[in-house]
Amino acid sequence: MTSPFKHPISHALTSFNGTAAELGSGAEQKGGAKVHHLPASIWKRKTGKAKSPLDLAIEGSRDFFFKEQLPRGYWWAELESNVTITAEYIMLFHFLGLVDCERQRKMANYLISKQTEEGSWTIYHGGPGDLSTTVEAYFALKLAGYRADHPALTKARAFVLQRGGVIKTRVFTKIFLALFGEFAWFGVPSMPVELTLLPNWAYFNMYEFSSWARATIIPLSIVMTSRPVRRIPPEAGVKELFTRPPRPTDYTFTKEDGILTWKNFFIGADHLLKLYERSPIRPFKKKALAEAEKWVLEHQETTGDWGGIQPAMLNAILALSTLGYSNEHPAMSQGLKAMANFCIETDEQLVLQSCISPVWDTALALKALCDAGVPPDHPSLVKGAHWLLEKEVRKPGDWRIKSPDLEPGGWAFEFLNDWYPDVDDSGFVMIALKGVQLKDKKALNAAVKRGINWCLGMQSKNGGWGAFDKDNTKYLLNKIPFADLEALIDPPTADLTGRMLELMGTFGYARTFPAALRAIDFLKKTQEPEGPWWGRWGVNYLYGTWSVLCGLSAIGEEMNQPYIRKAVDWIKSRQNIDGGWGETCESYHDRNLAGIGESTASQTGWALLALLAAGEVHSATVVRGIQHLISTQKRDGTWDETQYTGTGFPKFFMIKYHIYRNCFPLMALGSYRNLTAEQA
Repeated sequence: MTSPFKHPISHALTSFNGTAAELGSGAEQKGGAKVHHLPASIWKRKTGKAKSPLDLAIEGSRDFFFKEQLPRGYWWAELESNVTITAEYIMLFHFLGLVDCERQRKMANYLISKQTEEGSWTIYHGGPGDLSTTVEAYFALKLAGYRADHPALTKARAFVLQRGGVIKTRVFTKIFLALFGEFAWFGVPSMPVELTLLPNWAYFNMYEFSSWARATIIPLSIVMTSRPVRRIPPEAGVKELFTRPPRPTDYTFTKEDGILTWKNFFIGADHLLKLYERSPIRPFKKKALAEAEKWVLEHQETTGDWGGIQPAMLNAILALSTLGYSNEHPAMSQGLKAMANFCIETDEQLVLQSCISPVWDTALALKALCDAGVPPDHPSLVKGAHWLLEKEVRKPGDWRIKSPDLEPGGWAFEFLNDWYPDVDDSGFVMIALKGVQLKDKKALNAAVKRGINWCLGMQSKNGGWGAFDKDNTKYLLNKIPFADLEALIDPPTADLTGRMLELMGTFGYARTFPAALRAIDFLKKTQEPEGPWWGRWGVNYLYGTWSVLCGLSAIGEEMNQPYIRKAVDWIKSRQNIDGGWGETCESYHDRNLAGIGESTASQTGWALLALLAAGEVHSATVVRGIQHLISTQKRDGTWDETQYTGTGFPKFFMIKYHIYRNCFPLMALGSYRNLTAEQA
């Protein structure tokens, strides 16, 4: 798919095969890790001086990033999630009557390619089959013309029925089925559009939802008010995915044990809301619909995006269509174009990404190259830094509701997302820019000053940081029936708080700075009993602990304190026999799996960076980890990684950032070389 913004990135980071070890002729075993040595002839420069395996690994990765930089100066790699994103794209086109048979064929090919041997679809590589994901893929394939007796659908149907059928799926799956009459609307949790009229001071209002939930729920409340149904041919339906003809009681929600629980209270409230929604007297309905429509139109970016994420974009398009907007209306056509820009298309497959991450990827690449010893005035770094400066957010967004006097600043994740900059991207962008030398220091310093001020202004009352909003902590919202993804709020987390400490330390703030003191106190309170920190935006405890230890080190915390050594010991205890680290996504469900999993390049990088920040540069654990990265590097300077190590919603929506397997190993190798040189 070509667009003004895209480049062909499908499999861009996996274009070569083979490991660095294949270039060598010998290997030795050290501490359980196989260390390969390259022939001296390959190490030599023109001067005749041999390079070490560490230098060669860094140079190979560095050169790869130079090659991958795009002409405008940024980096951008694929962001892979699960098949529901593409399956819902197929559903959207059928709802709008815009089916393109060739594109649909490619999307169906993609869905089929991701099916497991047992017939299910998963939410991450190697994970267990997921019922809702499988139902959505099955329905999309039926819409695309696959018959129920197709072998792929036969296996999928057996999996679905074994796990309870459609009735047991999550809320969003039921909504998509309801759009086509395949599920009863009254079985979907209520979200009255009148909620948009609640004032901002109300205990529950739209700005107490997380940014991603708000941007999805407001347009979805429009859809759920009219409850549209697009009729499809009987053979395209999924009645066969019900274990038996549904009864009215099947559409009720499962209560918790006990009577006086918040979940049971909200289930009762949902029954009352359904009575209200069926009432012919809804005095505020018209006004609420107008307010929601206005909100949706105001929050569309000039590029057509909403919120920079697929759920917000897709539901906004559904909402406008439900309100009577034609497919040719500028808001609709721009929205569809924006979604098309998220696509990766080959001759045989088309996949829609859930989001795109050029700002994040560029900051990561710049930081990795700086750590690798690239001169701060190198043209590649300068070009990337200029591109990032152009992406600074200078408009007030939804965060302004709780911080009305805060000056706009910071950065978002995507090409353009002025409504929703976030502290994680903002912090890492500024940390990366710190390592680049620009001629126009005035513009750089002004942007950084605004960014730091904005980030500090987003600190929550408890001392931590959420991603997009401050004090977004109404945990009761995750108890409502609609919240089966447990992601309706954006509370402060340890990983983001660690990033903010690293930002403050990088720019010279002292440990005694009030915001830093409050953040350190927050981290002490949120540390797990075993020593690590939970990771909200990366898998999982390895990610959280990396971010926290780097932040504590940067701000000047004494790294020999017992609570820090406990975290260090935990990381050491999780090293695999091959010298690397890994952690399964299942650790979000089972804490006993914290820090346990097949070694990955990205998670090994996190563990090493955390240990280096804690002063472990000469430890045997670090040496083994460095050896693991060197020995598993491929000829083209990259690393393989099939596992998902990023998160959208922990437990339910996992992400694979294709840049992670390369940038974090380079950061770790470069940081290790820098520290050993300093201490030599």
